[in-house]
Amino acid sequence: MSRAAVPGSSAKLADSGNAAAVSYLGRSTRPLTSLVFLLPFIILYELGTRLLLTDPVQGTHHIVAFTLLQRFFALFGATGRHLPALAVVSILLAWHFAKKDAWTVSLPTLLGMAAESVALGLPLIVFGVCIARLFPAMSAPTAPGLPRTVILSLGAGVYEELVFRLILCTALAMVLRNVLKIGPKLSMLLLVVLSASLFSAYHYLGHEPFHWRIFVFRIAAGVYFAAIFVFRGFGLTAGSHMAYDLMIALLPLP
Repeated sequence: MSRAAVPGSSAKLADSGNAAAVSYLGRSTRPLTSLVFLLPFIILYELGTRLLLTDPVQGTHHIVAFTLLQRFFALFGATGRHLPALAVVSILLAWHFAKKDAWTVSLPTLLGMAAESVALGLPLIVFGVCIARLFPAMSAPTAPGLPRTVILSLGAGVYEELVFRLILCTALAMVLRNVLKIGPKLSMLLLVVLSASLFSAYHYLGHEPFHWRIFVFRIAAGVYFAAIFVFRGFGLTAGSHMAYDLMIALLPLP
């Protein structure tokens, strides 16, 4: 995916009519910016799963959200290991075309999004540490080794947010607002609670034993990520999710 160069003067003229688009807050929520920001992580996940998470007998180990997307495409006769990645690219490009945004992405914006992702991941780290101190019995599932954990963290950030925020939240908003005719405030509350609850329950589709404290913590995390999605867009939601997972794996936390 190239950044599609546009002469600087033309870009300024294209953005001059929209003050929000000129600011970092506006640029960082653009679909094209989210795509360029996430594309390196998508590529790393594709390479990492092939090199580190592929077994000759058991095949390739993916996060559950990635597998769910593959099964969804299989319902329509489409198969392929790269289809979920292509789905991310296609959705963000279609969103970009629909919004008719400028074909410009700036490096300072991408660097700012990386820093903001880390900053947005920190409150969830602090909350998790506080919960762990209040409830010492709460513990996370055993990690499958640092390199594999890093790869899975990248996939979780992109594909779990694609399923539970970009797709599910959008679908719920259409049903609640357009079909059920629920008011904006109540529909937003229901959207956040439903998506967060499903996000927490989704983690038990694998072999992890149920623990109510972890379940509640993940609901809180789902609410937090939904709020980031509403106010800061898909790219930063996925980025903050990745940053949280990576900090959990890399920092010497209690």
